[in-house]
Amino acid sequence: MTSKAIKVHTTTATTCPYCGVGCGVLATTKEDGTVSVTGDLEHPANFGRLCSKGAALHETLSLEGRLLAPHLFGKMVDWETALEFAASQFIDCINTHGAESVAFYLSGQLLTEDYYVANKLMKGFIGTANIDTNSRLCMASTVAGHKRAFGTDTVPGCYEDLTCADLIVLVGSNLAWCHPVLYQRIMAAQESRPEMKLVVIDPRKTATSDLDCHHLPIAPGSDVALFNGLLSFLEKNGAVEQNYVDAHTTGVRGACKAAGKQGLSTIANITGLPEQEILQFYHSFLGTERVVTVYSQGVNQSSSGTDKVNAIINCHLITGRIGKPGCGPFSVTGQPNAMGGREVGGLSNQLASHLSLENLEHRNALQKFWKAPKMANKPGLKAVELFEAVKAGKIKALWIMGTNPVDSLPEADTVRSALETCPFVVISDVVLKTDTTAYADLLLPAAAWGEKDGTVTNSERRISRQRAFLPLPGVTKPDWWITSEVAKRMGFRDAFCYTGPADIFDEYTRSTGLVQSDKRDLDLTGISNVDEAAYDAMSPVMWPVKKRCKAGKPSFEKNYRFFAKGHFFTEDGKARFIPTPYRKPQTSPSKEYPLILNTGRVRDQWHTMTRTSLSARLMAHIGEPFAELHPEDAENFAIEGASLLKVTSSHGSIIARAVITDRQLKGSVFVPMHWTDQFTAKGRVDCVVSSQTDPVSGQPESKFTPIAISPFRASWYGFAVLREKPNSLTPEYWAAAKAKGGWSLELAGLQKPDDCSAFAEKLFCCEDGALNQNNNDRALVYNDPTKGHIRIALFEDNQLKAALFVACEPVTVSRIWARDLLTMNFETTAQRLAVLAAGPGEGQPDRGAIVCSCFSVGLNQITNAVVKDHCQTVNELGAMLNAGTNCGSCRPEIRRIIDEALSSQIGQNRKC
Repeated sequence: MTSKAIKVHTTTATTCPYCGVGCGVLATTKEDGTVSVTGDLEHPANFGRLCSKGAALHETLSLEGRLLAPHLFGKMVDWETALEFAASQFIDCINTHGAESVAFYLSGQLLTEDYYVANKLMKGFIGTANIDTNSRLCMASTVAGHKRAFGTDTVPGCYEDLTCADLIVLVGSNLAWCHPVLYQRIMAAQESRPEMKLVVIDPRKTATSDLDCHHLPIAPGSDVALFNGLLSFLEKNGAVEQNYVDAHTTGVRGACKAAGKQGLSTIANITGLPEQEILQFYHSFLGTERVVTVYSQGVNQSSSGTDKVNAIINCHLITGRIGKPGCGPFSVTGQPNAMGGREVGGLSNQLASHLSLENLEHRNALQKFWKAPKMANKPGLKAVELFEAVKAGKIKALWIMGTNPVDSLPEADTVRSALETCPFVVISDVVLKTDTTAYADLLLPAAAWGEKDGTVTNSERRISRQRAFLPLPGVTKPDWWITSEVAKRMGFRDAFCYTGPADIFDEYTRSTGLVQSDKRDLDLTGISNVDEAAYDAMSPVMWPVKKRCKAGKPSFEKNYRFFAKGHFFTEDGKARFIPTPYRKPQTSPSKEYPLILNTGRVRDQWHTMTRTSLSARLMAHIGEPFAELHPEDAENFAIEGASLLKVTSSHGSIIARAVITDRQLKGSVFVPMHWTDQFTAKGRVDCVVSSQTDPVSGQPESKFTPIAISPFRASWYGFAVLREKPNSLTPEYWAAAKAKGGWSLELAGLQKPDDCSAFAEKLFCCEDGALNQNNNDRALVYNDPTKGHIRIALFEDNQLKAALFVACEPVTVSRIWARDLLTMNFETTAQRLAVLAAGPGEGQPDRGAIVCSCFSVGLNQITNAVVKDHCQTVNELGAMLNAGTNCGSCRPEIRRIIDEALSSQIGQNRKC
């Protein structure tokens, strides 16, 4: 393995580790060891834009909570001991129980080179395809839909299409929060071309719906019916591009026949949409030549996800609106390298280089290329099946790399039980304590973003370099190195003697030339056989990148879109129309579970928060798990705003904060996916989610679980700010969030503590008696027995060490004001007493709930700028407060606040 010295005060061009947009980042290391991050103006994915998470990357680089050395059965060991033990356990398991008793579970956080080595080891040398990835939870339905229609997992278009389309249809995609840079791109295009139309199809009125758009609040799980209706409408109204369909497709009659079985009134009944709203959408699609349909998890994470994908593709095939500028179906991936993982065979039913596991010619070619002893010859277990096999005792040895399945997989409590019983669990991660690492026999410390080198591929097939700009801390190692060293000790040394990621990339790109080029989409032979210097200097490039026959130099294709002129990757070169008859969701609401749970992301958090939780700025936006529900559902189930509620399914239950809004569809409840046992008492939403899967893709149904809700009837509520996070917390509900200078903590319990001072001392991590009221210079206590209010503050060296506010109802203290207390000095008794007021005094600013994370601008500041300073547009407000001027993710929320403030002002004027 080569090791590079990290130069001080240099700028490194790398790639953001968050969503699949694949934004270019410039990271500058300074002499004092700090890092600053900006967007890369030259990167074609983002042209300098970053979202709130990307802009805060430098705040997540601390070594707090890092796994810095191998641990075997909880004790620190050296690498040789750890690697020998891992290899011996896998060898013993294979010899005793066969190769099928071993499994790997990978992550879209891995680099392509990491993925490649792990897949090579499992499929070519251990000889089983029991290797899957959390991309199965993300984009597997798209992969299956692409392969059914195109013959390969090919994304036809590119980001440029978003700016030149005349109609963009966003389906199950809250782009403003989940892919903010693409949202900004669309927003800018719409501002420059007001004639551009947008349709947003989503049960929720999300931030994306605040664009100038036609919002269709579709009933969960009914997308296939809506797009079947569109296909039938296009066929009957002269939109068929007959020459294209005849020359380049098959199966159109069967697909149209299946689609036409339901009339408009039936579609309206299934989708819950008025007929005129459906027809408006259909006419927009019919009358617009340049149409892009962007879809994400709302389509993929479904028990009918593959059919949803093909129903969308069918509509583009029949109109020939594919592969042309501003045209095509476009899946946007949720993870930074979900696409790269798919390229190198990360899913259990794939081989590397988009080769087919079921194809004997492909298997033989790859086996010969790898010089592999025993090639997997059948698909392995998909993610949900894999952990079911662990639970059943069929999988005896499991290696988890860079992911947190105890939180992210459906029926997550079952996953936890499976890991408890698995004979051998090895986990490679960057974090010491996660809900999953608690069940590891062997922990292996992996390099994190900023420390590792390799490539990633974004949603538009663009390969970018992720470069190291920080030294490896402790004895951490890149994932490819860890896997290779285990492989060597399993007896496969010759095949895994890589000198670095450039060596692996060269092998991978050469493997893309194993099958003749007209039968495959993925071709990187034009950038194979590059040396380390060329690899280091590689610019972002979209595949395919083919070799010129004569000069041997890369031929960067002028047309980087697929399928405008046909040439699909099926046996006959034609696309397949896939009949997609509407199927009801596998489960449905009942008397016991009358509502539908929908899960997803929030703007400033990422997956299970192992990275974003390190940024106080990101945690300030939303600091605890919440359940968003319609006002009528709240009334029917006696849920009050800002109170706590239980969300229960047949699989488990959680506690979350109630957010009551008419932006939510009646009968549906939305809960974010991010919170774990590390940050809340009972907020792991995937323990509630059903493990129903799509029968084709194996992707879990994360958007449709029948649930019940009920009030969590706490007898007391609390809010605290603290310098240190407590080691243990006993209340039935708590949620911790990083704050500048410490932590904030939401609390609630069924039985109020008998002695609040003793409770506070444990919470504050201080010695017994520290809160003695006689010691009033350091500790202050306010107690109002009539109202049940208790407020306690502890000071140390003129700074607030901790403060606790307790009440019989949800505590109304300003959270942002209280968090700011941790950054202030308290030199006088009067200043200290002001803390017990539970809110800012006269003349003291209260920013209110944070709206703009980039500049920490709060709701009150925005409202005051509208009311007092007469700001009436987002741009005017940005000029005054900077809010919305960096990443732009908060602009929809800012516009909504402005509109509400102006409406309120008009209403007050009318009363006067």
